[in-house]
Amino acid sequence: MMVKNLHFCYVGLLWFINSVTGLSEEMQELANMLHTTCIEETGAIEDDILNARKGIFADKEEFKCYIKCLMAQMACIDDDGIIDVEATIAVLPEEYRDKAAPIVTKCGTKSGKTPCENAWLTHQCYYKEAPDDYFLI
Repeated sequence: MMVKNLHFCYVGLLWFINSVTGLSEEMQELANMLHTTCIEETGAIEDDILNARKGIFADKEEFKCYIKCLMAQMACIDDDGIIDVEATIAVLPEEYRDKAAPIVTKCGTKSGKTPCENAWLTHQCYYKEAPDDYFLI
């Protein structure tokens, strides 16, 4: 699948590692590194990550923390689970920024019981706003 849609794009959050082509070698290496780091850190499972691409967001702490980990690695979320909207928009590839920025701004930070749940709820908002363009690493 060619990267041609929005693909909520902060490097790690936009490209599903083995499913999308068109990434530079450097970007692919970074995406792989983020994915591996966050899988190891959280214990999230690949099936939950794959299911998120279809809008099925596993209600598991490991998966919620995987999403937060990716965002933290990109400096898009703080330790309290507050999304830095400006930083998130800044790391979007330029070709997607115009389409994605209003969605990132609209979703802001969705509040849950934990910082990991904030990231998870916010990504559900991204998916709801642009289901055809949503990818999670």
